[in-house]
Amino acid sequence: MRNKNKEKILEMTSRISGDHPGKAAKLEENNKNQQRSFGSIMSSVILFSLFGLLAWGMSNNKRGQVDQGSAPDFSITSFDGETLTLSELRGQVVVINFWASWCPPCRDEALYLEQTWRKYQDKGVVFIGVDYVDTEPEALAYIEEFNITYFNGPDLRTIISQAYNIQGVPETFFIAKNGEIRHVHVGPLVPPDLEQQLEVMLNELYP
Repeated sequence: MRNKNKEKILEMTSRISGDHPGKAAKLEENNKNQQRSFGSIMSSVILFSLFGLLAWGMSNNKRGQVDQGSAPDFSITSFDGETLTLSELRGQVVVINFWASWCPPCRDEALYLEQTWRKYQDKGVVFIGVDYVDTEPEALAYIEEFNITYFNGPDLRTIISQAYNIQGVPETFFIAKNGEIRHVHVGPLVPPDLEQQLEVMLNELYP
């Protein structure tokens, strides 16, 4: 009787101490199940996130590009700390160029934009570069590389690009002296795109 009690005690002790032969396998199986559950949860999170981004993109596309009427007003602070407000530029022709240092087509038009700005800066024309979803060091390196001298600042929290509902970069908006959008150019500008639009808007007469 005592031997049987000893065997039961030993068996219970063995189970508690983790020496039971089936416990390791059970723990391993539980661990695998937990990993599978975690993987399923992460997959679901990623999937829902992608659906959310897709829905956001579709919603933006349904809104359509802002390409007529009064240009949405905004204020932007340059990389040098100067602040500019669009509505305060009435009476001048404004070119708003959305760009990013990581955008190859933006590089194709960079020199052309700067050259045209230097040609028209004394004729009542203002250029505004809006840096989209970028980092400041890369943006400043881009500006230095192309020796850009016209006003440039970051689009913090993408407020400006959302107001104009841009489709991508580069994208350029031509704003007339009365504050209305006259033309939108999607993609890189090439000669004589800028000159043609600027000459038309500079010669517009208002009562």
